[in-house]
Amino acid sequence: MENHIQIIAFTVVVGTLARFMMLKLDYRQYPTYPHGALAHLSLGFIAAGLGSVAIPALIEKDFAAVTFLALAAQQFRDIRNIERETLSKLENAELVPRGPDFIEGVARAFEARNYLVILVTIFTSAVTWLINERFGIWWAYLGGLAFAIILVFLAIRYMEGKRIIDIADVDEGRVHFDKANLFVDDIHIMNLGIIESKEIIEKRALGVIIRPKDKDAVPILANVGQRQALVHIASKLMGIHKEVDSAEFTPMARRDLDKGTIALIIVPTHGDIEDLIDAVERTPVLESAISKPSAAGIVRLNEGKGE
Repeated sequence: MENHIQIIAFTVVVGTLARFMMLKLDYRQYPTYPHGALAHLSLGFIAAGLGSVAIPALIEKDFAAVTFLALAAQQFRDIRNIERETLSKLENAELVPRGPDFIEGVARAFEARNYLVILVTIFTSAVTWLINERFGIWWAYLGGLAFAIILVFLAIRYMEGKRIIDIADVDEGRVHFDKANLFVDDIHIMNLGIIESKEIIEKRALGVIIRPKDKDAVPILANVGQRQALVHIASKLMGIHKEVDSAEFTPMARRDLDKGTIALIIVPTHGDIEDLIDAVERTPVLESAISKPSAAGIVRLNEGKGE
């Protein structure tokens, strides 16, 4: 019984640390520090506690405890709804919104990471118990910790997902006007007749062309939610020369219907073209945008003539 308590306490600590390692406070600016991070660490602690009691409960043949674990784990499904609601309420405060697709991806990720914590603690608890039975508690601690580190590394590695750099080539585009028509290379962005705004765009705007690497990347870049994520990340990393009433400076991502390429334009407050290319390349590929037309075996990548 004493060993059970020690192993449970150990795996709770390990599981909470695993959630901490999976918690990223980065350029996506969510969760905010420190309150959002504390909330998710607390949920990670609860998830670790649920996972840590599973193996001891099975060993003691306390199947009621395992049933409770299953019921409690289902409550983590509400996390997605909470995150979705929270981020949706914050959209009105963003000069460049995330968009519903990006929000859904964030909400889904936070739900899944709590399930990952439960799985990490269950497997760590099992390994720790087996090592303890044969070699003693201190070797069990070392073996369990090493196993948990490997699990967390694999979880982070394979749950990271793709970024734009994995599916597309990003190059500098030429921002220019043809009378009142704004272009990035040969892709039309919008009509703009305000002289002062045109002068600012000509002087400060940056543009890139995003070219899909294969046929599966074409519908991903065409997805409206994915393009909104692109301009949101770019504006977060580089700032934006825009106020709430200056819609002409809103960053945009427009599509070439023939080639499937995307032109993105932004008027940043800082940074150069290399910074913009880096911002676009590190934008995550949204799960809701992913499709694989190549699986049908009949779709060809358009290359210049819409054929």
